[in-house]
Amino acid sequence: MAEEVSVYLFLGFLDSGKTKFIQETLEDKRMEDGGKTLLLVCEEGDEEYRPEKFAVKRVTKITLESAEELTIENLEALTEKHKPDRVVVEYNGTWLLQQFFDAMPESWVINQMMTFFDAGTFLNYNANMRQLVFDKIQMTQMVVFNRFKGEFQKIDFHKVVRGISRRPDIVYEYIGGKAEFDEIEDPLPFDVNAPVVEIADRDFAWFYRDMGEKPKSYVGKTVKFKGMAAVSKKVPAGYIVLGRHIMTCCEADIAYDGFAVKTNGLVPDIKTRDWLIVTAKIAYEYNSVYRSQGPVLIAEKLERAEPPEEQVVTFY
Repeated sequence: MAEEVSVYLFLGFLDSGKTKFIQETLEDKRMEDGGKTLLLVCEEGDEEYRPEKFAVKRVTKITLESAEELTIENLEALTEKHKPDRVVVEYNGTWLLQQFFDAMPESWVINQMMTFFDAGTFLNYNANMRQLVFDKIQMTQMVVFNRFKGEFQKIDFHKVVRGISRRPDIVYEYIGGKAEFDEIEDPLPFDVNAPVVEIADRDFAWFYRDMGEKPKSYVGKTVKFKGMAAVSKKVPAGYIVLGRHIMTCCEADIAYDGFAVKTNGLVPDIKTRDWLIVTAKIAYEYNSVYRSQGPVLIAEKLERAEPPEEQVVTFY
């Protein structure tokens, strides 16, 4: 199997600040590790690369002039020819992201994904080219709004991003270089104060994260969700683990995460990969599943269920 190649993917429209950010990154001495970098440029704006200023020495720049060149055959050939340790991609803002994913060689693994927007044109782009804006935000890890000047309403930008995805960090960058992280708090996608906290299939990742960050705030609450069972010698008798496969960033980091559930014998002969809907009271106590104290769900109702439409959940 070929060695993994880390991919750093930079998204955004023409003249949104992608080239400047990549240039500054490659000028950073901390990035020089002796490895080979393949720089794929899928669009060229007014800003040009200045390779003579790169601190990262072994950089090969390849320009893809059209979307027709973005094929798995072409990218595999470039990988074979240049044998990069990492690939830095300045992606074309008018190309859909799925085309890149479809063309990625098997050895390529997304390590980082950032999206850049010019604050002065973003809201207009969102109004008139919503599909492309959605495409560049839905899977990214960070959205950078740059070139702010004077006063502006952060909430206008925040709402657009959060209407697409709750996952990415948001950064506001002013002319002059000052930058601020978005600190607007978003409500959870479920009501933690309801008599029964019902977790929709797509919201399990948020529930798992929030429970992990403040488990004691859930003690005594009743929760209901669908999950996939896990049973092993490490799980004590009378208990199962019930959870979901969660994707934080990309396919490479998918992991199964769940909670210890005391079944109270409500469903017999539960096997790993069985799908169940549980209604349970939440306690916080020692369980060997965690090898320490943790949230333990005491089942009040447990029933078999069909798998959800999407078996892997994300922080959408």
